[in-house]
Amino acid sequence: MTTRAIGLFVLTFVMGSAVHAEAPEFQATGPTKDDGTWYILSEDQLPDQTQNTTHLARFGDSIEGYNRFVLAGVDKAQSSAMDGGGYFIGIKADPPESPIGYALSLMGNPLLSPPRTTSYCSGSTYTAFIEALNLYETACADGADPSDKPVLDPVRAEAMRMQEPDGGRREDGVKFWGHWNDDGFGSQFALVQYSKMGEEVTPNRARPGDFMNISWTNGGGHSVVFLGWQIDTEGNKHVLYWASQKSTNGMGDQLVPLSRIRSVKIVRLTDPDRLFTFDPTQEVNPKVPGDTIDW
Repeated sequence: MTTRAIGLFVLTFVMGSAVHAEAPEFQATGPTKDDGTWYILSEDQLPDQTQNTTHLARFGDSIEGYNRFVLAGVDKAQSSAMDGGGYFIGIKADPPESPIGYALSLMGNPLLSPPRTTSYCSGSTYTAFIEALNLYETACADGADPSDKPVLDPVRAEAMRMQEPDGGRREDGVKFWGHWNDDGFGSQFALVQYSKMGEEVTPNRARPGDFMNISWTNGGGHSVVFLGWQIDTEGNKHVLYWASQKSTNGMGDQLVPLSRIRSVKIVRLTDPDRLFTFDPTQEVNPKVPGDTIDW
């Protein structure tokens, strides 16, 4: 694994003339580490509002490493729709569903021309991931010799797209986004197997900014960014995450009881520089067992 030098990086998100969140200065020069203990939320880490751009500010002081870019990516995505933006799934609708509601690009390479202003779960988490990569590359370029800046070649840039070049839907299982959006534990398929940009972590090791796929007890699944575990006053256990879902009108924080969850798969961004070297033809094994939350 190679790690490029990253300068001191200050993140500020501005909508109009109002600053919605000012993140602390930080250096994130390697993967986020953990000590193997459960990340239990304090009261002041619970959101005041479902839609907010305070994720890096709320959780950044308690973690180091690349997960801070992911949290900043969450804030960047959320800033595009402070009312959630709406949730919609309907691949046969006209216009079809849109993974995220704004035009997304990676290092200047267009990934999506959104047919709608709505979003859905895997689209929101992939957007947080892409914005994290953009912020990481900006930090790496800060003060660096322009001639040392890596270039994302056309083949890998195309593999990151969320649409086919003609604007059609990129099907599940096709390249990076197709694996991320696939049924099952998509972020594991894309981040760990396909690109080797990430590693699995067990639930007790999860930290804010990790990507988590949830398998519900009643069937179906969800793609989210993990924020923390919570115990309420009656001793009931929950998980807090950010994603796009109907109950939050699109993007927003959601707290759900663990009793609704059958299993999860959690992965962490550990080697963003593999963006420039991953094999776009890498095959993926979709038969990955989930992890139970034994807390």
